[in-house]
Amino acid sequence: MKRIGILSDTHSHWDERYRKFFQGCDEIWHAGDMGTIAIARQLEEIAPVRAVYGNCDGRDVRLEYPEILRFRIEDADVVMKHIGGSPGHYDSTIREELRTRTPALFVCGHSHILKIQHDASLGMLHINPGAAGLQGWQNVRTLVRLTVDGRRFLDLDVLEIKRDEEIC
Repeated sequence: MKRIGILSDTHSHWDERYRKFFQGCDEIWHAGDMGTIAIARQLEEIAPVRAVYGNCDGRDVRLEYPEILRFRIEDADVVMKHIGGSPGHYDSTIREELRTRTPALFVCGHSHILKIQHDASLGMLHINPGAAGLQGWQNVRTLVRLTVDGRRFLDLDVLEIKRDEEIC
């Protein structure tokens, strides 16, 4: 079993609540728009990081992380890409890959909208952790935590940080 922290769209913003929420995680996955490589370094102080770059990421992040990342954890095949869409509306840059080589879990960001949904048509779990940073229109910043046990995803938790709770 592996405990995983998932976030996206930090846009260079660090919040010490990330550290507290992800404490005890075996890995942290960042689904793009990190903003600066310094965010990855801070996350690495907590746990090893897997990440993809997003449309707003600069050269430093793009040199270290790919646009699309496919990997196995436990017995689960995972695909991560920043701009990915959602069930029934996947982005054209990843749609065929998801249909022909369907993973157990697809993680994406970009929309700043938290969405955790089983895609029954493809038989996979879709997670967009929403936006963890301050940039954007969202009133609530979100981060996700879950456990991977074989091919199962368990114990899902969401941290919500409301705009009026900004203390960082």
